[in-house]
Amino acid sequence: MRRLALPLTLALAAALGGVSVQSLAKPAATAPAGPPRLIVAISVDQFSADLYAQYRSTYRYGLARLSQGAVFPSGFQSHAATETCPGHSTLLTGARPARTGIIANTWFEPDGKRGSKPIYCAEDDRDPASSPRNPVVSAYHLKVPTLGEYMKAANPASRNVAVSSKDRAVMMMGGHNIDAAYWWRGAGFVTLNGRTLSPAATRQNAAITATLKKGAKGLPVPAACAATNLAIPVGKGSAGNGTFVLPADKPDAFRISPRMDAATVDLANSLVDEMKLGKGPAPDILSVSLSATDYIGHATGTEGLEMCIQMGELDRNIGRLLDHLDKAGIDYMVVLSADHGGFDMPERLDQQALPRARRVDNSLSAEVLGRAAGAKAGVALLDAPLVFGEGGDLYVNRAIPPAERARVVDALVAIIKANPQVAAVFTPQELAATPMPSGSPQDWTLRERARASWDPARSGDVVILLERDITPIPEPMIGAYIATHGSPWDYDRRVPMLFWRRGMSNFEQPHPVETVDIAPTLAAILGLKVPDGSFDGRCLDLDGGAGNTCGG
Repeated sequence: MRRLALPLTLALAAALGGVSVQSLAKPAATAPAGPPRLIVAISVDQFSADLYAQYRSTYRYGLARLSQGAVFPSGFQSHAATETCPGHSTLLTGARPARTGIIANTWFEPDGKRGSKPIYCAEDDRDPASSPRNPVVSAYHLKVPTLGEYMKAANPASRNVAVSSKDRAVMMMGGHNIDAAYWWRGAGFVTLNGRTLSPAATRQNAAITATLKKGAKGLPVPAACAATNLAIPVGKGSAGNGTFVLPADKPDAFRISPRMDAATVDLANSLVDEMKLGKGPAPDILSVSLSATDYIGHATGTEGLEMCIQMGELDRNIGRLLDHLDKAGIDYMVVLSADHGGFDMPERLDQQALPRARRVDNSLSAEVLGRAAGAKAGVALLDAPLVFGEGGDLYVNRAIPPAERARVVDALVAIIKANPQVAAVFTPQELAATPMPSGSPQDWTLRERARASWDPARSGDVVILLERDITPIPEPMIGAYIATHGSPWDYDRRVPMLFWRRGMSNFEQPHPVETVDIAPTLAAILGLKVPDGSFDGRCLDLDGGAGNTCGG
């Protein structure tokens, strides 16, 4: 059992400062010739450009090394639907949600077999056993290929591997043709239906089981985090001074902590060795989505002690991944970005000079809006909701005739526009008439941001965008869900984009770029022939001098 628990034990020791991380080793004088043998695509869930800037001076390990490469501090998830699944769908497809079809984590298809029941972005709803709460995990709903799929099409010997605590991150980064896929469910890592866990995943699960059985004390508080150590009242509890104590047999406490990232990195490292990634006859790709920042951001907000500790542990864990690749002697290239940013809980923002920050009023819930719109339009349903939806998409029940449905939509628009917490509301007709935006994503209008994540078959009959600083959580759930993201504002759209390969020259380009630029950039470096029109993004030249990595 001790041998099985070793990887996680080492990870936690590193997190506590007991293991040296050598991730700032000097780069080689010159970059290796030819394409890298391994692409490592790292997504840090909810890693806003604001968080990166706030903690950048404290990074000493993995994030410090990546900041010595090509740095784009203003990458944009340019669309309005800044959720996990849409954001991950852009990273390695080079396509915005309007083309990937991934408009949200969940959506509705009122004319389909589910009707008023949601569809989860990473499920195969063709399978009658699948449901949003217990999905048959698949990339079925993703409408475009990923970089790993392009690589395998060019040479079937390329391996496409993805690891995360979230199934949707794995599917959106890996895609339809994936050699190994692992994500967290319950109290350990699982894989696709019909596949068995590899020895590496089995060992990792045994290590996690051993840790869960014993529990663990809280993580140490770095001196730099002292100023953030303040309990903020929220709902019926508080947040802001937690240190991630792990009670025995509490897998959710493990998941909502830096330990989740440590376990994900341990599994990724083991898969590198087990599958000999980066040492085959063709380049491979390893996608690693680290989700702890998101879990912690939701449960405790972005500005408390918890996030400060997490930023240090994230830096160490990324460093351990890079160090492992170095020791394996692999020629690899890293890209790091995020699926979206995040916004702190309004209770702390109110204390920190932003009193306008508020929680969304319940009057904007689908249920309340449906009753109000039905009364205004003179339409009612007795046995089913008139209006349903989640997030910014609202759908009108198809049980009513089209003419009555149109009246309900008109009523919804009028009611929503009158609400002071709403910045904009759009109908499908308005978004269909809006050209796909171009130019700097920083300058896009709200309508253009909504257009970039609009799919006529999946988006709502009404699309709502809340005002700046409004948190779409009416009632906080202590320890799980008190802060979030999902807005069209830059605190949710702006994310860092970092590229690194040993020997490359360092430069920083502060002007806005898009996450859809990542896939064409890597495709050019790999020499992939991708059909014209496959990408919404453009290739970024990562040579800081006269050379051009885009081939021009």
